Amino acid sequence: MTPSSIRILFFVGFVCAQVTAFSTSLSTSFDAKTSCTAVSTSQSRRPTYNVLPLSSSATTSTESIVSVDPKEAVKLFGRLAEKYIMLDETAGMCCYSACSDCEYRLPDGGYRMADQSAARPKWIPSYVRRTVNGKDHTTRWSSELFGEGVTAIDQTTFCDKLVQMTYAPPLGGPYLAASGAAVEDPTTAELLFDILADGKEKLTKARMSMRLKQLAGGEEGMTWPKFQAALGL
Repeated sequence: MTPSSIRILFFVGFVCAQVTAFSTSLSTSFDAKTSCTAVSTSQSRRPTYNVLPLSSSATTSTESIVSVDPKEAVKLFGRLAEKYIMLDETAGMCCYSACSDCEYRLPDGGYRMADQSAARPKWIPSYVRRTVNGKDHTTRWSSELFGEGVTAIDQTTFCDKLVQMTYAPPLGGPYLAASGAAVEDPTTAELLFDILADGKEKLTKARMSMRLKQLAGGEEGMTWPKFQAALGL
């Protein structure tokens, strides 16, 4: 073999070695890049979670979810509800003689009554005081929660006075005898205050009257179905 041939073979071998090294380096770089991309993609696809912050001691009951026991709700309803309510103060002018054009008749044939009574407490009247046909009615909640000359109360006073009110088994809700109606946990009473006060630190007679009528859907008194709905039951 001539010296020229040896030089050519040596050159070819050198070139092949360089090409092999470059290919190996390129493959390694590509694999590393692919691996990094896969990791990055894997990390970018990690699930995310919406974590609710823990409530602080300053959080009010209206800002947290309160689970109400129906029996605890009945304890409050049975303290606020009454057997008697005054309704349409003009309905007492009706003669109840089934006149065909009577403005006090209802679509079902009944009458708009001036007042109603029940065997057990049924309504939390929305008014403070009302007089119809010589009858005068002051609601229990207005006299016992607020008292003479008191126009506004805070949550603590509201709960304390509500707990002290006399309980009677009402119409509606799970039956609970008076002997088992002691209020030991004020949570539901505090929630009721927040609902009635509607964001205010103090509850006035006027605001409670207005809120009761709103929560009762415009009716003169709040019955158990409306009361439990207001508490989220």
